[in-house]
Amino acid sequence: MTYKMIVLDLDDTLLRDDHTISERTKKALMDAQKKGVKVVLASGRPTFGMKPIAKELSLAKYGSFILSFNGGKIINCQTNEELFSSTLSINQVHDLYDISRRENVYIHTYVGDEIITDQDNQYTTIESELTGLPIRVVPNFKAAITEPVVKSLMVDAPEKLIVVEEKLQAELADEYSVMRSKPFFLEFTEKGVTKGTSLNQLINECGIKREEVIAIGDSYNDLSMIEFAGLGVAMGNAPEDIKLAADYVTDTNMNDGVAKVVEQFILNQAISV
Repeated sequence: MTYKMIVLDLDDTLLRDDHTISERTKKALMDAQKKGVKVVLASGRPTFGMKPIAKELSLAKYGSFILSFNGGKIINCQTNEELFSSTLSINQVHDLYDISRRENVYIHTYVGDEIITDQDNQYTTIESELTGLPIRVVPNFKAAITEPVVKSLMVDAPEKLIVVEEKLQAELADEYSVMRSKPFFLEFTEKGVTKGTSLNQLINECGIKREEVIAIGDSYNDLSMIEFAGLGVAMGNAPEDIKLAADYVTDTNMNDGVAKVVEQFILNQAISV
C-alpha cells in the first residue's frame, strides 16, 4: 500500500516526555513530506498550542494540516484556511459547568488564546504548560463565557475522573462527545466530533482514501482515528486496550516509535533499533 497521509497525536506519541521531537523522527517526517505525504498533527490541544510544532516540521511548506481540539477544528497550514470548525453553545458550556460542580471536579475552557477557569488547580496548570496558553482565573465562570467555544475539559485526579467519565458518557451521550485524552483530562466536544470524524472530512477534502492513511496515537481520544485509518498504530506506551484495537503496535515515544512507522511503511527503509 502506498500511504498518502500520516496522522499523529502529539503528547506521548510524536513528542517525547520533554515535549520535543527526536531528530530521527523529524528527519523521517520531513523525508515523508518531500515524497508528497501529508502530515497531520491531531491533538486535543488548541490550535495555538500546535503551531510551534507545525512550524518545526515545515507543514506550511508542504501543505499539511493541523487537526486541533480533538477534531473541533481543521486548519490548512499552507493557507491558514479553516476547513472545519465545531463549537459548543454558551448554554452547553454553562450546563457542563453545573455538572462539574455537581461532580466536584475542576473545569476549564478556551476564550481567545486564554484558558478560562474559576478555580486555580494543578491540572489546568498542566494544560497551560502543554499548550503555551495563559490561564485566566475568573470570579464567575458562566459570565466569562459569552460566545461558543470549541471544547471544554473537566480535570481532576485520574482515579476520580474514571468514575466521572463512565457516568457522564452514559448521561451526556446524546449531546456531547466525551473522551479522556490524558488520565486527568476529560474532554467535551460537540456530539459526533472526534479525531476520526474530522479525519474523514479531511481526507474527502484531499481526495485521499482511508486505506491510504496511517494514524498513530497512544490514548483514548486517539481511538477513533486509529480505528478509522487504513493502518491504525498504537504507541508502545499506550494502554493495552488501545494496542488491542490497533492494526500495529510500534515502539514508545521515547524510542522513536513514530519514526519507525514512517521508515517502515512510508520510506520503505529497514528499521534500526
